[in-house]
Amino acid sequence: MQPGYPGQDPYGQQPNQDPTAQPHDPYAQPPQAPQYGQQPTSGQPYGQPTSGQPYGQDPYAQQQPYGAAPQYPAAGYPTGPGQGQGQNNTMGLVGMIVGIASIVLGLCCPLLGVPAGIVGIVLGVMGQKKVQAGEASNPGQAKAALICGGVGVVVGIISAIAGAAINMSNFGS
Repeated sequence: MQPGYPGQDPYGQQPNQDPTAQPHDPYAQPPQAPQYGQQPTSGQPYGQPTSGQPYGQDPYAQQQPYGAAPQYPAAGYPTGPGQGQGQNNTMGLVGMIVGIASIVLGLCCPLLGVPAGIVGIVLGVMGQKKVQAGEASNPGQAKAALICGGVGVVVGIISAIAGAAINMSNFGS
């Protein structure tokens, strides 16, 4: 047999075909699943009872709630009397920000850097007192405010002295 005859594989092998089967049309659409709202054509139709369920009851119906879920206190937050306000961490945070700014201001403008450093130190001390009293939970920020504020004051003073020395040497020329 030559390739190209009907019912023959183009590569010379005879396919295993059932003589009662209808020829396969390669351009035919594949069989489709039943559309929404239609009953399937094979197997059990939708809505048939399964084991333990009465016929006619929707197995996917919403169940009634059994009651309210138990309430648990929020983790990490104090719940005792007088502690409902939470922590007040603003002193340490603002002190740290002002202390960092005092270092930058001390380099470029010592007249603003020194006072900003002093404010950073004062806010750092106040923040540490709040931490010791249990009113705040940010001891690292309070310590950073103290350190950065002190560095800002020192940098501002050194910058002011260096600026004055440069101006005095240029004044005599």
